[in-house]
Amino acid sequence: MSNNEKSTQELSQDCIALQESKQTLLLSTVNSEGHAEISYAPYFRDAEGEFYLFISELAAHTKNLMLHNQASIMFITDEEQSRNQFARERLIYQCEVSQVSRAEVNYQTVLDAMEQKFGSIMSMLKTLQDFHMFRLSPRSGTYVVGFGRAYEVDPKTGGLEHISEQKIKSRE
Repeated sequence: MSNNEKSTQELSQDCIALQESKQTLLLSTVNSEGHAEISYAPYFRDAEGEFYLFISELAAHTKNLMLHNQASIMFITDEEQSRNQFARERLIYQCEVSQVSRAEVNYQTVLDAMEQKFGSIMSMLKTLQDFHMFRLSPRSGTYVVGFGRAYEVDPKTGGLEHISEQKIKSRE
């Protein structure tokens, strides 16, 4: 069954599967000069749909997240798995960013979950004082599965709504 024949429910499942197939996310931030920077980071996503990063302040994206409370994240199908490099399957979220202090109730819970996901490296990283935890709360999302096959994603429910040509034109 091609993407054009799949139901919205099946596409929603594909969207979730794409995100869950990745241990890292692509992260777009803005630096102090207003320039966009892209990087990546390992992540954990909790049951409420919040993404968590545990990253060093030596990384440019950490400083950027401390300066600005917005970021974009992306999950994308590997090139080798894509039939068309111009229409790779991808999921993008616009996120609100907040730093999670070591005193917060869920700080240790998230670290424990990240240790389960990433293994013993977390035992060492969590002792380093230059590492900070950030919560990325998705506010809107877009899922693209091919030409003319773009959907708005409800970050909480995973529900999809097709983005029609008329909808795009109405935004202009």
